[in-house]
Amino acid sequence: MKEVFLQKLKEEFVPALGCTEPVAVAYAAAKAREVLTLQPERIEFFVSGNILKNGMGVGIPGSGMVGLTIAGALGALGGDPTAGLEVLDGISNDVMDMAKSFVDEGKVSVDVKYDVPKLYIECICHSGDNTGRVIIQDRHTNIVTIERNGEVVYSNACDSDDKGGADFSQWSFENIYNFINTVDISEIRFIEKGIKLNKSIAEEGLKGNYGLQVGKSMLLNIKKGLLSSDIMNRSIMLTAAASDARMAGSTMPVMSNCGSGNQGISVTLPVVVAAEELEVEHEKLLRGLALALLTTIYMKSFVGQLSALCGVLLSTAGAGCGITYIMGGDFQQIGMTLKNMTGSVTGMICDGAKYGCSHKISASVSAAIQSSLLAMNHNVLNGMNGIIDDDVEATIRNIGRLANEGMEVTDEVILKTMLEKMKKVS
Repeated sequence: MKEVFLQKLKEEFVPALGCTEPVAVAYAAAKAREVLTLQPERIEFFVSGNILKNGMGVGIPGSGMVGLTIAGALGALGGDPTAGLEVLDGISNDVMDMAKSFVDEGKVSVDVKYDVPKLYIECICHSGDNTGRVIIQDRHTNIVTIERNGEVVYSNACDSDDKGGADFSQWSFENIYNFINTVDISEIRFIEKGIKLNKSIAEEGLKGNYGLQVGKSMLLNIKKGLLSSDIMNRSIMLTAAASDARMAGSTMPVMSNCGSGNQGISVTLPVVVAAEELEVEHEKLLRGLALALLTTIYMKSFVGQLSALCGVLLSTAGAGCGITYIMGGDFQQIGMTLKNMTGSVTGMICDGAKYGCSHKISASVSAAIQSSLLAMNHNVLNGMNGIIDDDVEATIRNIGRLANEGMEVTDEVILKTMLEKMKKVS
C-alpha cells in the first residue's frame, strides 16, 4: 500500500490559485479557447448545481469580483490551459479589463444543467461559426470531452462514480496508521510545500482586510487580552485567516486537498500549530500531517467531491487525528478522535463557497482540537451516539451514507434557495 498512499498524496495535495470550483470553470474555458484556436467572441457555460452553488459568492483572484462569469471570462481570454488549478496565475491587467468588459456586455452566460454528475462543467467558446467545447466531470481537472466545430478531438467518457476512478477497496484506517509510522521520512518531505504555502496565506489573511476577517479579529482580541494565544486559538486564527484571504480573492496560491483549498488549509494548519506549540520534532509533524491528509482523502472517498455536507468536517477530522498523533496518542486514541469529531459538527451544510466559509472553519477546527483532547483523556462517544459506530470504519461509511443518501434533498433545497435569492437581486 505504500506506493498507493504516496501516489494519492501527490495527486490530492496540490497547489491551487483561487476557489477550486470557479478555477475549474476557468480551466475549462482556457482549454475550450485552446481548441478553438481563435479569440472567443462569446462564452457559454452549463454547470451542475453544486458548481453554481460554489461559484456564486466567492472572490476571484485579482478581480475584485465574485462569480463564475468573471472566472470563466478570465480563463477564456488569458488563462494558461497547461496550468491546471493554477490556470489564473499571471493574468495581466489588460486581460482583466477585457474579461470585465466581456461580463458587463453580457458575452458570458452560465446556466444550470440538470441530471449530470455533481461536478460537471461544460464550456463552449464561440468565434463566428467556430466553436471549441470542453466538458469536465467528477474531478476539477478531469476533462472527458474536447470538441472543435462539433468534431470530437478527445474523449475519455467513463461511468461517474465521483471518485475519479480511484480504487479505495484496500484502504483502511489501520493501513493508513501503519503507513505513516513506517514510511521513510524522505518519501513524504514533499508535503512540506503545503505547510509553506498555507502558512503564507494565513499570514496574509492576518495582515489584510479580507472577507469576514475571522482570523484577523481573533488576532486583535488576543492583543487586547480578551483571548489567549494557545493551541486552540492559534489554530483557529491561522486557519480562518487563510480562508478569509482565499475566499475574498487573494492572488496567493494554497495547497489544496481533495480538490478543495479550504480543506487543504484546514487539514494542514491546525496540525502545524500543534507541532509548534508542543515543540515536537519536524519528522513527527510530517508523519502527523500525512496521517491527517490520508484520513481526509479516505473519508472523502465515501462522500464524493461535492456534497451538501460541508467538506471541512472531513479535513478537520483528519487534522484532529493528526493532532492526537502529535500529542503522542496511539491508534485507539486516534480512532476516538474521529468518533468524537463525528459527534460534533457532522451535518454542517455546504451552501456555497463564500466569505462565511472561514466562520464554519473556525467552528470545525475548535471541534477537532476538543475531540483530540477528549481522546487523549480516553473520553469517546460510543456506538450509542447517533451515526457513530464502535467500529471506526463503519463510522466513516456512515458519514458517507449521510452525505450521499441523507442530504440529497438538502442539496436541492440549498440550490433552490440560492437561485431564488439571485432572482431577487437581479
